[in-house]
Amino acid sequence: MKSDGDAETGLDRAFLALADPVRRAIVARLSRGPATVNELAAPFDITKQAVSKHIQVLEQAGLVTRSRDAQRRPVHLDAEALERLTAWIDRYRLDAERNYRRLDGLLAAMNEHDNTEHENRGTKP
Repeated sequence: MKSDGDAETGLDRAFLALADPVRRAIVARLSRGPATVNELAAPFDITKQAVSKHIQVLEQAGLVTRSRDAQRRPVHLDAEALERLTAWIDRYRLDAERNYRRLDGLLAAMNEHDNTEHENRGTKP
């Protein structure tokens, strides 16, 4: 089992890897299925060596893996790694949503209170 420090380092590496638009595009392409370096390099105006370096960064971040299929070395997206990132983001998104719901409730109560005060005085808000 990974310690919290290892998990945090993994998150840091993953988010750092995804900070680059080329690597995000590679991840998006791999979400449709495995691809070779040549296939991944096709849409970019950069060298295959540069794409290989981007893949290395994604590999070191644990987001992709490579396998050997005869002469091909397809790159695969690690869905579990993306699930860990999503779970981390969701935890904070849910906290933020709870806070916004509480704030909405408070603002509604304040608005109701103001409307009641104005009705009691016979004035408009």
